[in-house]
Amino acid sequence: MNQYGKVAVIMGGSSAEREVSLMSGAGVLAALQASGIDAHAFDPAEKPLQLLKAEGFDRAFLILHGRGGEDGTIQGALEFLGVPYTGCGVMASAIGMDKWRTKLLWEAAGLPVPDYRIVESAEELKLAAQELSLPLFVKPANEGSSVGVVKLKSLLDVDAAWAEVSQHKSVVLAERNIGGGEYTCAVLDGQALPTVKIIPQTEFYDYESKYIRDDTVYHCPSGLSGEKEQQARSLAEKAYRILGATGWARIDFLTDEDGKIYLLEANTAPGMTTHSLFPMCAREAGLSYESLVMKILATTL
Repeated sequence: MNQYGKVAVIMGGSSAEREVSLMSGAGVLAALQASGIDAHAFDPAEKPLQLLKAEGFDRAFLILHGRGGEDGTIQGALEFLGVPYTGCGVMASAIGMDKWRTKLLWEAAGLPVPDYRIVESAEELKLAAQELSLPLFVKPANEGSSVGVVKLKSLLDVDAAWAEVSQHKSVVLAERNIGGGEYTCAVLDGQALPTVKIIPQTEFYDYESKYIRDDTVYHCPSGLSGEKEQQARSLAEKAYRILGATGWARIDFLTDEDGKIYLLEANTAPGMTTHSLFPMCAREAGLSYESLVMKILATTL
């Protein structure tokens, strides 16, 4: 394991997803140490990144979620410092964190995404609701883990929905409700793994369903037919390549009542908690959590 040298597991940070990142990071750190890696936690909210070099780290396992962690910011800093890191580079991270620009890229390449509108006021949100029909999803374009997402079911709730979403100081998307199933597909070093179907017991797969509740149901394999499963994996791999993703990423998608697939968003620093989807996809592909972590680390060589 000397080929990896001293590894920093970069976790925590100061985004809205700090607590999730700390949970993911704890799992990754334990897996690396169990595999004989000289791995140590490193929280950029507590000490400056320059210390990576001063403390002799040879590479970084990036498990920061949200702004500053998967938006190209820390990737650029690590490039400047000359520290190899896991996951997507600066461009793919920056685009992948921006749901709107991700959709623009996928649309330009002919990949299917749900209809949406960019809205800049409660009045525009009301118009979008009338055009796209209710219910619809209102979300900040630059947050992850469903932070700030609202399911708008009545025009009477437009002002409250706008107040909730606009506080995140981000471009706001109003997105058509597809109404079928929620799925995800992990892509490891360019290759799609088995898909997962997500059945939340809440209105949608929100932050609480992802990280707090224990009643969210996951099916892996997802139950898609052989043909649909291959189509979903192929679309996920195309979506990954179009973003310029490297190392690993997760592509979330929806199906409508007729089974048509719509790409939803990309996650360029996926969660690695006990509730997380990427390890679930990996297990179905025959990879233990520890093996998955080592395969991701190997992409830094």
